[in-house]
Amino acid sequence: MNGSIAGISFYTMRGSDKVIMRTKGGASKEKIKNLPQFAGLRKQQKEWSGCTQFGSLARYSFGGLHRVADINLTPELNRIGKRLAKLDTVSPVGQRSIKLSEYKEFLEGFDFNKDYPINTVLRVLPRWEIDRDQLKGVVTFPRINTDINLLNIQKLPFFRLVIAIGTVSDIIYDPDKEVYFPLVSGVHGYSSTLTGDWNSAKTILPEQTMTVQMEEQVSHMTDNVTVLLTMAVEFGNIGDTKLPVEVKYAGCGKVIGVK
Repeated sequence: MNGSIAGISFYTMRGSDKVIMRTKGGASKEKIKNLPQFAGLRKQQKEWSGCTQFGSLARYSFGGLHRVADINLTPELNRIGKRLAKLDTVSPVGQRSIKLSEYKEFLEGFDFNKDYPINTVLRVLPRWEIDRDQLKGVVTFPRINTDINLLNIQKLPFFRLVIAIGTVSDIIYDPDKEVYFPLVSGVHGYSSTLTGDWNSAKTILPEQTMTVQMEEQVSHMTDNVTVLLTMAVEFGNIGDTKLPVEVKYAGCGKVIGVK
C-alpha cells in the first residue's frame, strides 16, 4: 500500500520488496534552525550537505551507467561520503572534509546491483588499466562464450559492453561562506563513455579491448582528484525501428578500477 493513515506514511522504494512506514511530525524547521538545543543537529545537517554533494556528483562520474542499477545508488554513495567525513579527525563536526583521494578503496568494486551483481552475469574477468596523466581507461575483455560466460536472466536476444571513465574531486568546507565545495570543480562529476556494438546473446566473442578517454579535463588534474573506471553489461530487445534497444534494468555494472 501507499499513502498516509493517522500520521503514518506508507511507501515503497526501488531495491526493496518491503513497504516502509514512517511517522510524521518532529520539530519544525524553524525550531531546528534557531533553537540552541538543535546546534548539534545543524552541524550534522551542514556536513550531510557535503556528503550528498559528493554522492550525487560521484554518480555522474559513472558516465550514465547507473541506469543499469537495481538499487538507488545515490543513498549508498551518500553513506560513503559520511564514512569519509568521519575519517577527518582534525576538522570539527559540520566542517569535516570528504577526501576520496586519500581512501580510494572505498569505491573499489562498488557494485550497482544487488540481485544479480555483474560478476554473476558476466563470468569472465576483464583486465583494466587507468592512465591518470591522460585520463584514459583501457579494458580488455577475454573471449566470451555466451552459453557459458553470460547469464541472460530475461533471455533477451542482444547484449553489449559499455565502459566509462570519470573523475571525482575531494569536497571541503569553506568556513567563510559556510558551504561545502569541490576542490577541483573543473573535473568533479565529469565522465566519458564508450558504448560497444550490440551482439547476439547466442554467440562467441573474441577477446576485445575498449579504450575511453577524457581529454579536455587533463589540465585540471591534481592529487585531489580520483579517477574511476566503470563497466556495464546491457541487454536489449528489438525496438519500434526494428533495431536493438536497451531494456530498462536488464543490465548490471560496477566500478572496476580506481586510481
